[in-house]
Amino acid sequence: MAKVYPNVAPTTAKEKQRLFNSKSANDALDAEVVLTVWKKSLLFNCHGFTVYDGKGNLVFRVDNYMATSGNNGEIVLMDAAGKPLLTIRRKRLSLGDNWLVYEGETAINPRFLVKKHVNILNTKYLAHVSPASGSNKNVMYEIEGSYAQRCCAVYDEKKRRVAEIKKKESVGGVAFGVDVFRLIVDPEMDTSVAMAMVILLDQMFGSPRR
Repeated sequence: MAKVYPNVAPTTAKEKQRLFNSKSANDALDAEVVLTVWKKSLLFNCHGFTVYDGKGNLVFRVDNYMATSGNNGEIVLMDAAGKPLLTIRRKRLSLGDNWLVYEGETAINPRFLVKKHVNILNTKYLAHVSPASGSNKNVMYEIEGSYAQRCCAVYDEKKRRVAEIKKKESVGGVAFGVDVFRLIVDPEMDTSVAMAMVILLDQMFGSPRR
């Protein structure tokens, strides 16, 4: 089986150019982060996510992923050591598919609210992120594309693309399928927040588990 985590060797001309551009020491702090997301928990018989960096090091993990979107539980995004970074909870007593994201394992003062976009006339937009307090019109991020095809982009309030979800292929050109894909995050965005959006997109648009 091909390696799941990112390959060291670039596979396309675009990736080669991206790697070349990131070589500059002056640009090292501004380089985007390329992560490989595997929709599989490290724990046996448990749903979740495992996320690796470009060197194959474990970065994030989710071991308590809800089996179905109707579950009333919560999803905890952890670092490699198991420390809770963000907790995702469905917003109660609200219309639509709305979620709150909290710092660590706290249950108060959520960081932001994520709403599924529902408009049969415009299927381009998937969801938008706004502050949990105050007006929901103050959009922090908008997510566009197709999660089913693993082709999404996250834009900030200035319409700048700050993160992408893309399909991943091995060096030999063998497709991994939809359960293994890339998360590319620009330095303007927190990688843990970007991963939280991946989890929420999977809740909103992922195939239900049997």
